[in-house]
Amino acid sequence: MRALLAGFEPFDGATVNPSWEAVRLVPGAHAVLLPCVFGAATDRLRAAMLEHGPEVVVCVGQAAGRADVTVERVAINLDDARIPDNAGDQPVDRPVVPGGPAAYFATLPVKACVAAARKAGVPASVSHSAGTFVCNHVFYGLMHLIATEFPQVRGGFVHVPVAPGQVLDQGGPSMPSMPSMPVTMVAEALTAIVTAAGLVHDDLRLTGGSLH
Repeated sequence: MRALLAGFEPFDGATVNPSWEAVRLVPGAHAVLLPCVFGAATDRLRAAMLEHGPEVVVCVGQAAGRADVTVERVAINLDDARIPDNAGDQPVDRPVVPGGPAAYFATLPVKACVAAARKAGVPASVSHSAGTFVCNHVFYGLMHLIATEFPQVRGGFVHVPVAPGQVLDQGGPSMPSMPSMPVTMVAEALTAIVTAAGLVHDDLRLTGGSLH
């Protein structure tokens, strides 16, 4: 199976992004580094898809505050940035793709991917919001590319916790503790997720919803 994994460069003053550090550790997959920039990130992803001809594409981003690996279920056609991207762009209420559908569902077997990560010993869950920053922008952009140019590709997005070193960098023991996960553990989860994405075509009928 030809798999392409995409991670992001650091953003918002950070010096590391665990998404990129983890995707580079997944064996047998092509890894591409995306800029944390609206528009340019999707352009870089499309170029990598054309170059590598993947069957499965999994984009990965950092989600500070989340305690587990979360497989995203839906991307929305909205850019609404709380902070500027790395090029200084801070869109408000702007569509990712003008005239595009309001939302796309991931074409990965989301619940099977979560189950595979858990079986590998990594905490994981389904998420129903990828936010409205560059992560969601890339997730929606990927699904739009699949819908319009790459119908043979299965794709989706995974958010991962910050790395332990990032918590230490945020202010030492006087700061409230933030959930973190070693990059090697994240890579184990991503390996299991990619494998499940290639093998499972009918998703599991398991509870994966949320109350809020």
